[in-house]
Amino acid sequence: MSEILEILFGSKERARLLRFFLQNPEPAFSLPEIISRNMLNAGRSKSELNSLANIKFILKRIKAGKTFYQLNQDFNFYPELKNLIAKSNVYPQCQSLSKIAKIGNVKLALISGVFINYSKSKADMIIVGDAVSKAKLKNLMSSLEAEIGKEINFVLMTMDEFKYRLNMLDKFVLEFLEGPHEEVINKISGLKRFIAQRKL
Repeated sequence: MSEILEILFGSKERARLLRFFLQNPEPAFSLPEIISRNMLNAGRSKSELNSLANIKFILKRIKAGKTFYQLNQDFNFYPELKNLIAKSNVYPQCQSLSKIAKIGNVKLALISGVFINYSKSKADMIIVGDAVSKAKLKNLMSSLEAEIGKEINFVLMTMDEFKYRLNMLDKFVLEFLEGPHEEVINKISGLKRFIAQRKL
């Protein structure tokens, strides 16, 4: 879906910038922060930001000699664009999710929240695994956040910790498992049966 948006909006830069501002409507961001968080080319991004400012999609302000950009929530097509971006983020269109298996011995990866437009979820992702590389995890989250346009609230647990919390009927874990979510990886035998029995 991200590729469709790039074609519709003319470039990866424009698609990511639109998504980023629509997902973060309140704060104002500097150019270096926008480029870093969205993993974009500086020159092309600056040109796109100027174009978006010209049509009043974003507001451009100068504070203490620095330029900041902020979504204009009074923009005529704000509600329609927000709905379009929300639909584009829904799993399985998010390409970076395929990288989860490469960060370590991952037994379980579940997504909710921003990935399925479920705002009541207390987390966007749960990852259960051992020998997880912190560097690869950081790179994965950076890629996901650049693609989604928003900071991802995730929880990482070892297999032992997950089993312990499940046996203790941990409220957070149970609410996540019993609420709307999607499986990216599930190598834990009996987990689906456990969830199904809980819902009876």
